[in-house]
Amino acid sequence: MSDYTLNASVRNDLGKGASRRLRRANEQVPAIIYGGEKAPQPIAVDKTSFYKALEDEAFFSSVINLQVDGQAQQVVVRDLQRHPYKPLITHADFLRVDATHEITMRVPLHVVGEEQSKGIKDEGGELHVLSNEVEISCLPKDLPDFLEVDITETELGTTLHLSDLSVPAGVTLVALTHGADHDNAILSITKPKVRGTEEDEEGGEAAEGEEGEGSAE
Repeated sequence: MSDYTLNASVRNDLGKGASRRLRRANEQVPAIIYGGEKAPQPIAVDKTSFYKALEDEAFFSSVINLQVDGQAQQVVVRDLQRHPYKPLITHADFLRVDATHEITMRVPLHVVGEEQSKGIKDEGGELHVLSNEVEISCLPKDLPDFLEVDITETELGTTLHLSDLSVPAGVTLVALTHGADHDNAILSITKPKVRGTEEDEEGGEAAEGEEGEGSAE
């Protein structure tokens, strides 16, 4: 689990106008913390450190140490509102986490072993990634930055499902708790589609012949 710390301050000046003024100042991002037994708390997050953290994929699946006026709170990112055409975050939602309660998060899947994969390197197959992330449930201390899918030994014609994933201790794949029919496919290695088959060539020749007749007329 990665370690991220953000600085923030309590936001007392509320409303759309206040948020616009905050964004125009270009130093902080309007946000809110909610969840747990405490009331929702409007805050303003330091923009520089926040935007830098957003560059890391792991930030979105990590417990964040949020320092609000010097008081630490453990949170995760729940939602980001973005400007329709500018590369700006207009508002952020953070969810409080409790060390003793499980949280549900979406974490990315990282495929490894593609260059050595039997089905790709030795058998000429193509990799098709069907899911880039999965939903997991775990205690905050067990939250992984990502889950790894090793396809080194995966052969041509194979489809891997959620149940084929190796997950760390304490981590549960949410979909699998709903039954075997939710064991979704996450990737497959298949034969490449062959273009320019005999059938295609015959069709092309026929079309050329018709064009030639039309020209002669």
